[in-house]
Amino acid sequence: MSTYVIGDIQGCYKPLRKLLKSVDFQPGRDALWCVGDLINRGPKSLDTLRYLRDIDDATEIVLGNHDLHFLALYYDCAPDSIGRHTLDALLTAPDCGDLADWLRHKPLVHYDCLQTSKGIQHYLMVHAGVAPQWTLQKTLNLAAEVELTLQGPDFRKFLSKMYGNKPARWRDEVTGYRRLRLITNYLTRLRFCNAKGKMDFEMKEGASKAPEGFRPWFEYEQLTPQTNILFGHWAALQGVTSKPHVYALDTGCVWGRELTMMRLDDHKLFSV
Repeated sequence: MSTYVIGDIQGCYKPLRKLLKSVDFQPGRDALWCVGDLINRGPKSLDTLRYLRDIDDATEIVLGNHDLHFLALYYDCAPDSIGRHTLDALLTAPDCGDLADWLRHKPLVHYDCLQTSKGIQHYLMVHAGVAPQWTLQKTLNLAAEVELTLQGPDFRKFLSKMYGNKPARWRDEVTGYRRLRLITNYLTRLRFCNAKGKMDFEMKEGASKAPEGFRPWFEYEQLTPQTNILFGHWAALQGVTSKPHVYALDTGCVWGRELTMMRLDDHKLFSV
């Protein structure tokens, strides 16, 4: 049995299947972790979701910002100014409701300990990042606040309130939907922040393009080296971070580059 973690698929269904075939991935034997942004912008979002749902027992999936946007569109909670990108085929599919309900019950973070060739390794998978002030347990607890709301009776209100850039800095005393939006933005949209955790949402280029006073979030995080962090979202990093226990898996397949997957047993990379 092997466990693989794959970068942002974003509807690139054919590269996904080609990559899995290249390692002889078997759902009954192997496991596939997905760092989020399963859909949108690529050509085959519907096929991608159907396939991942069909092998649900073999997957661990966390939600990305594009996945949440799809949910907001389907449940009619997204602002009119936000586009649908390439989601029309998915949104009009006869099984879209089942796919949306399945996706809505996925978490924002996944944590696990695996026996590997390097011994027991601890892994936290998140789509974008974590705030400088957060410990591992705090990250899990805060993610659970959003997950319980998204999976609960008031999920539509959350989806309508999750859009926006403020508040931009973590404070424990923030409450209500502002708190849930803030947690969601760290976990699904974060790239650059300052030492106090204030996020910058404008700059989307690589780590060397940090705005004045800001740095990549992983230069502040407090979880490593005890916990390996797996994330996507930031294609401009081209899979490179400044920390040996932090792994960037989004290598820009949807932008014409590569889809990348890492085998957790030995951290070997596979790409198409």
